[in-house]
Amino acid sequence: MKIKDYRSFFIENLTPLYDAMEAESFFYLILEEKKQLKRIDLALKPELEFSEAEISAWSEIIEKLKLQIPIQYILGKSHFFGLDFIVNENVLIPRPETEELVDWIIKDNEFKPDLKILDIGTGSGCIAIALAKNLPSSEVYAIDISEKALETAKKNSKLNNVNINFIQKNILEADDLNEKFNIIVSNPPYVRYLEKEEMKQNVIDNEPHLALFVEDNDALVFYRKIAELAQKNFTPEGILYFEINQYLGKEMLELLGNIGFKNAELRKDIYGNDRMTKATL
Repeated sequence: MKIKDYRSFFIENLTPLYDAMEAESFFYLILEEKKQLKRIDLALKPELEFSEAEISAWSEIIEKLKLQIPIQYILGKSHFFGLDFIVNENVLIPRPETEELVDWIIKDNEFKPDLKILDIGTGSGCIAIALAKNLPSSEVYAIDISEKALETAKKNSKLNNVNINFIQKNILEADDLNEKFNIIVSNPPYVRYLEKEEMKQNVIDNEPHLALFVEDNDALVFYRKIAELAQKNFTPEGILYFEINQYLGKEMLELLGNIGFKNAELRKDIYGNDRMTKATL
C-alpha cells in the first residue's frame, strides 16, 4: 500500500477522537520514528509503500491511539529542551511549561561556574539532564522516590551523555539533604484531586498518579518540605526554583515568605498561568 494512501486511512480512522491536524501530526511523528521519513520525503517520493508487516504494526498503533494512550508513550520517547528522552508509564511526559522553568534557571546562572544543583522529584530526569547539558561545569544531583523512574532517568542521562548523581529518597521523610547546593529545583506533584476533572482523560489513565496528585487539604506539602530543606542545605547565595499549581501562586508566595525566603518571585508561563517561582533567603 502506498504510504500517501495509508496516511489518508490513518487520519480517517482517528478523526472521530482527534481533530484532523492532530491526527496528521501523529502520522508524521510515527513515520519519522518508525521509517526515518519526513513529510518532505513523502512529497518527493509519493510512490513509497508500506509492507504488510509495517501496516500491521501501524494498525496496532492506531488501536493504542484510539485508547487515547499518549503518542509519547507509544513511541517510547519525547523531546524536551532540544534533547531526546525515553518515556514510559513510570514517568510523566515532559511539558513545555517545564522548559520555561529550565530556561529561567539557565539564563540566571549561565555565567556562574561550578554550581551544585539538586532536582527533587526528577521523574524522567528532564530538568536535571537539561541543566547538566546547558550548565556543563555544574555538578547535578537528582532525587526521586520511584526506583523505576530513576531507572528511566539513568537511561536518559546516558542517552544525553551527562553525569547525574541519582538518589532514591522519599523527600517527605528526609531530615537533611547531606550536601550544600547553589540551586534546588523541583516540579513536584501539585494537582489537587478536586482539579482532576479539568485534566485530559489520557493523562489520568496513563501517567503516574504518584507524580501528579496531592491531597486537597494539603496541596503545598511538597513545597513546604523542600523549602524547609533548602533552608538547611543552601550555600549563602542559594536559589530555589519551583514549578507550581497555576491556581496557588499567591499561596506559594505566602508559604515561601513564612518559611523565611525574603525574595520570592512569581512568573507566568506562555499561556498566562502562574507557573513558576524563584526565591532566595
